[in-house]
Amino acid sequence: MFSSVVERLQTLSSALLITIAGLMGNINSVGAQQNIPTCRPPNAGEYLLLVISPTTDNQNQLRRVLPSETNTSVCRYLNDIVTRIGGFGKIEDANRWARFVRDSAGLSAIITTRPPEPTTVAAKPVSRPQPLGQGYAVLVDYFNNPETAKQVQQVVGGDIGFVSYGQRPYLLAVFTTNSREAQNILKTLSERGYYAQMVDARRVLLLRPVVKLQ
Repeated sequence: MFSSVVERLQTLSSALLITIAGLMGNINSVGAQQNIPTCRPPNAGEYLLLVISPTTDNQNQLRRVLPSETNTSVCRYLNDIVTRIGGFGKIEDANRWARFVRDSAGLSAIITTRPPEPTTVAAKPVSRPQPLGQGYAVLVDYFNNPETAKQVQQVVGGDIGFVSYGQRPYLLAVFTTNSREAQNILKTLSERGYYAQMVDARRVLLLRPVVKLQ
């Protein structure tokens, strides 16, 4: 009888210790999340890839697909915990890495850089294709599906355009000189499963300022 009671007490003690250890682990995890530093801003002319990775599992999953020499750091950007990957001199290179991360690890990413000086963007009809101008363009590959245009219009909450980039047609979700605005639209579209990218608007040819949907 006595040994049975002792065994039960030992079992209860072990369970209690496991529970306490779990609680301490959660507390440490929360503390670690709160202590994550704000992301260091990009250098002049540098494009950053910020991979949204709020959990340790996300971060480990990303490290497994990245080359071992990749310089990364976990930091806080706006309201997200991200893995910072820097050193891109061209936005096209950052976009290729963003696609690689999404395809290999299933994680979405934000591309950011230092915003240019504000300029006035005039909205006017075009008689022939012309570059958008200085700023950022968020493009969506619609894969020749007209329904995608309707869906993207609903996501952005306004008119969308039709452009050419790299000799391929795209939907223009937004054209802006505000990098944060472009990043937010890019993030929203990527999270909803659209094939979106943020590019240098000077390399984008405007075909139609507004896509007319039937």
